[in-house]
Amino acid sequence: MGLALSIGEKSMILQLNILERIDQVFSSLVSLIERILFFSVAGIPLIILWIITAGVFFTLRMGFINIRGFKHAIDIATTEDEKNDEQGTGEISAFQALATALSASVGLGNIAGVAIAIQMGGPGAVFWMSVTAILGMSIKFVECTLGLKYRILRPDGIIVGGPMYYLDGGLAAIGQAKLGSFLAMLFALFSIPAGLGGGNMFQANQSFAGLTTVFPSLQEYDWLYGLIVALLVGLVIIGGISRIGIVASKLVPFMVTVYLAACLWVVLVNITEIPQAVQVIVTGAFSGQAIAGGFLGVLIQGIRRSVFSNGAGSGTAAIAHAVARTSDPIREGIVAILEPFIDTVVICNLTALVILTNGFYGENAIQYSSGAALAAAAFEKTIHGFSPVLTMIMFLFGFSTMMTWSYYGERCWSYLLGERTVFVFKGLFLACIFLGSIVNLGAVVNFSDMMFLLMSVPNLLGCMLLSGSVATELQIYWADLNKPKKEIKFSKLNRELTTKS
Repeated sequence: MGLALSIGEKSMILQLNILERIDQVFSSLVSLIERILFFSVAGIPLIILWIITAGVFFTLRMGFINIRGFKHAIDIATTEDEKNDEQGTGEISAFQALATALSASVGLGNIAGVAIAIQMGGPGAVFWMSVTAILGMSIKFVECTLGLKYRILRPDGIIVGGPMYYLDGGLAAIGQAKLGSFLAMLFALFSIPAGLGGGNMFQANQSFAGLTTVFPSLQEYDWLYGLIVALLVGLVIIGGISRIGIVASKLVPFMVTVYLAACLWVVLVNITEIPQAVQVIVTGAFSGQAIAGGFLGVLIQGIRRSVFSNGAGSGTAAIAHAVARTSDPIREGIVAILEPFIDTVVICNLTALVILTNGFYGENAIQYSSGAALAAAAFEKTIHGFSPVLTMIMFLFGFSTMMTWSYYGERCWSYLLGERTVFVFKGLFLACIFLGSIVNLGAVVNFSDMMFLLMSVPNLLGCMLLSGSVATELQIYWADLNKPKKEIKFSKLNRELTTKS
């Protein structure tokens, strides 16, 4: 018995040493990447300047499409969806494409991520999350328009698209083939670890953290949780994008509705605290009272959390929109502007109001070990007994993100290594769900965070170089909206012929 116990203790010590070693390796790698990414010019990190500059550029270049296209985007995704789907080729409807992209972005970044932003950057980080998201609406428009414009119909009848294809094919079309191939390869290389970390391990880890906050006795069953979630995700992703689109179109509206109802309940109960919450957000955005680096710390945390949450700039949503059942790239791009708005401007801000109106900021926020625990405490203060429901919501948020990111990563893997090896990625993805549940992620999450930011470098550069054709087609499309139907069909045909030539 003593010998058995000694062996067990040695095994546990060895396991801890291995995990510590992994954390050390990743920490060193992340520190190196951070030094490069956050190299500052006039005190502002280059990567932050890059994302903000891109957002402003696309907003101006596309004539404030994030504002003037908003109502039309809602019409396309809802009332106009069915009649337009019949006119195009694709695997899923415009609404299913929107829901699929949202299922990837609406994840635990909207709950735990917001709480982490408030912990690390203070309430002011929420302001910069929102500003980045509004600019990100214009970025999403360009990304998803290009995603559909340069999608490819493979010999087996499967449609594929995304940044890999519009960087490669789009830049080749304007005489920049070598640059396009290089940028496409970089994007795919960065996307795979981003998906395995932020789109997978982070979701599994934080959803389990939320579960154990409510049911501490389950702490020892992280391995079982990981196996169950991996099995559930596997059942969905084995059916490809069609099944993912169907599940997402049912799951996303349900989980978002339940979560928003809970947020509104808390906000209405604490309605007298809203002015104070808004004040600390606005003043905190410029006061420089952040844990990590004063004003720049607030700005950086806000932008990092926004990119991690809604994915604007990373280009991944274009992978889902590329398979939408439509023949008009501009139309699909306009639908995509809804994603950062729903994800960050609505859901993240309501999460922030729940936390702030209950007074969980400053010293009251730092004491919590995880973003999931902080969010749960804020809800529980107003809605007693809500923690089990929040746990289920967090599970659904994490599950939907893992489900869609498996497809994103699969497409990037296929682009690099070929379709025949996709089964390897699926196995790796499911294994990472299990690992995310049982290990202390440490720098792994920060590493995936860096990958999200790195993805924006090749993606946004390519989008800028291709933005001229998008702006021209947008002008034609917008002029068509006020024409009679016969003129619209003729103009649309002419636009398609022009694009092909």
